[in-house]
Amino acid sequence: MESDAGPNNPVLPRPPPPIVGKVTHYSIELYWDETLRKAYEDVNIKQEGRIRICLQEQDKHGNWGNIYSGYGKSHTVTGLDPSTEYRYRMRFMNNKGNGDWSPHVVVSTTKEPLNGEHLHRAIIRQDLAEIERVIESGDVQIDVPDKYGFNGLMQASQKGFIDIVELLLKYGADVNAQNDAGKTALMLSCFAGQLDVVKLLREKGARYDVYDKGGSTALHWAVDGQNNKLVEWMIKDGADVNIKDHNSHWTPLLRCAAVSGNRDVALTLLMAGADINARDKDGKTALMIAIINNHQHLMELLLKRNADLLIKNEYGKTAYDMAISMEKRMIVKSLTEHLEKQGIKMHY
Repeated sequence: MESDAGPNNPVLPRPPPPIVGKVTHYSIELYWDETLRKAYEDVNIKQEGRIRICLQEQDKHGNWGNIYSGYGKSHTVTGLDPSTEYRYRMRFMNNKGNGDWSPHVVVSTTKEPLNGEHLHRAIIRQDLAEIERVIESGDVQIDVPDKYGFNGLMQASQKGFIDIVELLLKYGADVNAQNDAGKTALMLSCFAGQLDVVKLLREKGARYDVYDKGGSTALHWAVDGQNNKLVEWMIKDGADVNIKDHNSHWTPLLRCAAVSGNRDVALTLLMAGADINARDKDGKTALMIAIINNHQHLMELLLKRNADLLIKNEYGKTAYDMAISMEKRMIVKSLTEHLEKQGIKMHY
């Protein structure tokens, strides 16, 4: 804390308060360049040497404390609270002593502008009124991403906040916007199994033929999420049951065999016309991939649905060859029984 004590210098004039420049919600610019220039016009002051400025701020208890001392012509105070009143004063100093303090100036910081964090926090709290207030302020773009790259529509869709999804779409949220990974709100809601949200997104124009950076579509993500009822609805709604991803060339059925091995999801896909013998970029079928991943129940379903056991991958290996080479005894047993029923003989 700086007191008024100290040698008085009658040569130094009492300055006016510092001039207020730019004010934000966290900073105040103060300057005194003209005041300093006029002081130096006095010949007597010039003879006393350079003038140093001492700037003080009053705290909430009424005490004054130094915040700047130097020869500059301005100072910006930072780290302030929004919508808060502050008081500042200054005086001249030189090697002969100190001048009198100026009258103080009162400055209020501005209100903190709304930003994306306010929108995302309101979504997490499911505060519809606050969401609407933030959007209508005009300070925040509706598709602004959070720190993880998810915009509000993605966030709400994934969590199943259908009222918020509806509100954001009403205010113009981009239904097919993609994050840095290429994910859309539809993909995220599909993986999370949010059927009602998916229906709403589709009604508002969400597309099934959008691919993420990994080359997958919304149907692939629904399959990964093992959301059978949702998968069934999507196919009836027009999703291509045999659409291939851009990476491994997996159809949703191949993806099911590779990831979850969910028998019910696979049956839904097959009943909807999935190509049971479709091949990925390495020539593998769903049957081969199910064997590799030890998905016994899925493999048995594929056999019952007459998956072709004689198809060879790009290395010339059949599903049976692969099962034997990987020593999957239970699977080999099931395959052998199936071959016997079909009257097919494999020669080794």
